[in-house]
Amino acid sequence: MARIKTGVTAHRRHKHILKLAKGYRGAKSKQFKKANETVMKALYYARRDMRAKKRGFRSLWIARINAATRANGMSYSRFICGLTKAGIALDRKVLADMAIFDAAAFSKLVETAKASL
Repeated sequence: MARIKTGVTAHRRHKHILKLAKGYRGAKSKQFKKANETVMKALYYARRDMRAKKRGFRSLWIARINAATRANGMSYSRFICGLTKAGIALDRKVLADMAIFDAAAFSKLVETAKASL
């Protein structure tokens, strides 16, 4: 069986990593080994922080909904429970948006949640 050299494959992989490392300072954008370490770390940070961003926004939405429901005389957990029992399926992003920009509609939702409990 003939020997297979990995020249083309390795070259393509190196080119890809160096392209991702474009804009990094010094050896981190020129040498494959340094660039590879930096790119892998950057991708790890990107994934971690995207997930943290989603988590942070969800907690912000919950805080906004909680403030609006308490202004209408109800707690957040009772409100969510009431919406579930009433069969209203709105996510927290939409509910938080309604709480800020459409207070009248949000108060109607709170009344609906109270009625279903």
